[in-house]
Amino acid sequence: MTIEIRRFGVGHRRPEGPPGTMGLTGQPIHVDGRGLIAELAFARGARIEPHANPNTTWFIVIEGGGWVGVGDVRTRVAAGEAVLWPADILHTAWTEHSEMRAFVVEFTGADDADVVGLLEGRAVGVEPDAADPSRRGVGTLADHPSTRPGDPGSGEPA
Repeated sequence: MTIEIRRFGVGHRRPEGPPGTMGLTGQPIHVDGRGLIAELAFARGARIEPHANPNTTWFIVIEGGGWVGVGDVRTRVAAGEAVLWPADILHTAWTEHSEMRAFVVEFTGADDADVVGLLEGRAVGVEPDAADPSRRGVGTLADHPSTRPGDPGSGEPA
């Protein structure tokens, strides 16, 4: 087994953003059929032009601050705040006199609220199969071989 490491940050960024974007560099960290995770770095006076996409996106500010817009609403954001960019709604971000770093987490599709139970730790749509005891949670633990002669509690911390 190997550990996969993705580098991002200074020295790994490239110009990023939709047409008209200026003063912004970024680095994708992960992209697949489920979505995208990328780091964005805004210089002073940087701007992502207003645009929409078909995916639900979180804009997570991790350093500095600036401004965001969703539809007709504009507000200031700072490190430690996350902004929801809903699917198919115009959104934008920009800086004026400061720099800003953010992660963008974009999920494929508009919304999956119907399966949100999976994220809350609930099994969704799983029905027990009466013919399969393991599906019903029926059974016992296998015997654990003793590693210390004469000690029935072996294997447990002393």
